[in-house]
Amino acid sequence: MTGDQLLQAWSQGRIVPLPGPAPRDRQALAAAIGSAGLDDLERRWGPGVVLGSGGSSASRSGGRRWCLQPLAHLEASAAATGGWLEACGLEPARCLHLNALPLHHVSGLLPLVRSRLWRTTQLALDPAWLRDPAQLLAAVELPVDRPVLLSLVPTQLHRLMARPQAVAWLRRLAVIWIGGAPLAEELAGRARRAGLRLAPCYGATETAAMVCALAPEQFLAGVGGCGQPLADVRLRLDPASGAIELQAGRLSPGWLEAGGLRPLPRCPEGWWRSGDGGRWDGDGLTVLGRLDGALHSGGETVFPEQLEQRLLAVARAEGLALQALLLLARDDPEWGQQLVALVRPAPATSAAAAQGLLQRLAQICRGWAAAERPRRWQLCPALAPTPLGKWQRGRWRAWLDELEAEEPIHPAGAVDVNPHGE
Repeated sequence: MTGDQLLQAWSQGRIVPLPGPAPRDRQALAAAIGSAGLDDLERRWGPGVVLGSGGSSASRSGGRRWCLQPLAHLEASAAATGGWLEACGLEPARCLHLNALPLHHVSGLLPLVRSRLWRTTQLALDPAWLRDPAQLLAAVELPVDRPVLLSLVPTQLHRLMARPQAVAWLRRLAVIWIGGAPLAEELAGRARRAGLRLAPCYGATETAAMVCALAPEQFLAGVGGCGQPLADVRLRLDPASGAIELQAGRLSPGWLEAGGLRPLPRCPEGWWRSGDGGRWDGDGLTVLGRLDGALHSGGETVFPEQLEQRLLAVARAEGLALQALLLLARDDPEWGQQLVALVRPAPATSAAAAQGLLQRLAQICRGWAAAERPRRWQLCPALAPTPLGKWQRGRWRAWLDELEAEEPIHPAGAVDVNPHGE
């Protein structure tokens, strides 16, 4: 569906399902809507969309939830973002909003809503341009008389920063919102040195996109995290789990399931608990990682995403032939849980070199805290995130379960280590 088609559907009061291109997503969304369709929801909530989301906690199978977001909630998000821009000294109506993400991604949907609400212009970018910066530079000539906005996921930023010409292009943008996945410290450092006006942000489909964002000036000054909440949002952390909780008028009414609407679960005080853990300080929110991916080892809580980014930074600095890395929690009778690392070597890496890569990665982690050191390193040639850089951890846990069921002692392509020894 195009943006114009979506706007036309909204003008008719319709709720539009946006499942994405994968056949299994289309089938799952159809099952969630059920045979009765969306007529009752349209009468109650007016126009809107149904989008895929990981929800407040991803299932072990990697299944998705299908989130209803009324147009009124999307417009409230756009208004809050406009207020954030004004606080940064930018007039929303003067901005050109580039859109590098698909409509079935909430951060690809919001540029359409923002430009409509702000009465400004948005320009959709062909996804192929982000994979080939030469095409991007040839196709998109940035204006000199108005600020330009862009939302990216870290994977897209990484690809663009590999080309000096693309870095120069990015340097001309007024705001580059970065969300959807953790921003590695190494990538953030390179962006600061290049003078890119990044605005790391945090949000979810359930919150109609971002609920907090760090101003570019703060980012360039070396401040980390995702900044302060937007004006229409209240944030807090659950003292027991560290889960990020929030209140906002634009929270989704709920998830579609077997033809019905399942309301978002709320705490007794009405707060919605996300699936992410966080830390709060004077500069704002820092997202630590998914709670459903965190593990508890020897009394310590460990967030694998942070360790993945730390290890990837060392691997890149050493020039290791590492294409992808994922750390998963596995049950352990003594420690509660331990990490297993799935590793995808670079293309054309020989079997011997792949084993050497596993040995070197294990060696790098020897100086880490005991709870952070993977107990096994497993080659996984098919390992890859989604096109938007998100990891379907449930899918890869299931893959590892199958592998261990077939070869429970020493799976082929594995290196076992003592993670708690020297």
